[in-house]
Amino acid sequence: MTAGKAVLNRPRAHTSFMDRFMLTKKAKYGLKAMVHLARLPRGASAFVADIAVRNGIPKKFLDAILGELRNAGMLTSKKGKAGGYMLAGPPEGIAVGSILRVLDGPLAPIACASRSAFSPCQDCDDLQRCEVRLVMLDVREAIASVLDTRTLAEMRDLGSDDISSFVYEI
Repeated sequence: MTAGKAVLNRPRAHTSFMDRFMLTKKAKYGLKAMVHLARLPRGASAFVADIAVRNGIPKKFLDAILGELRNAGMLTSKKGKAGGYMLAGPPEGIAVGSILRVLDGPLAPIACASRSAFSPCQDCDDLQRCEVRLVMLDVREAIASVLDTRTLAEMRDLGSDDISSFVYEI
């Protein structure tokens, strides 16, 4: 220790590459809840507690997630005995990327590659020639090309046990 100064030996905060590019629990739970609602008949609703139990999601956390999706216009809700949450529109019209942006923010891995939350890096002198940014723009476009073209209906149907698509009629 030097005179008048304390030396702190703290471990540095570390976020791994996989932590940064993986879905948060919030986004994963939100997608699971939206798929649950997409499986219901059109116009039908489900209670938060039912969605939580059937999908292994903590109810209190799910309350907050569904509230965000409702505030974004993706869900509607009714109170009372016949209440609950329902999709605000058809699942064919809801892009997976839209859900993720509501819950987790921009898809871009860094702010200077974001379309919706662009912010230049402080250490970058030339945005047009920054090699890191140029690669991250490609990453952002690749992610968006999948998530913005896949709908909630397609996501719902991925887990379907429907074997009709495998039946060949003569």
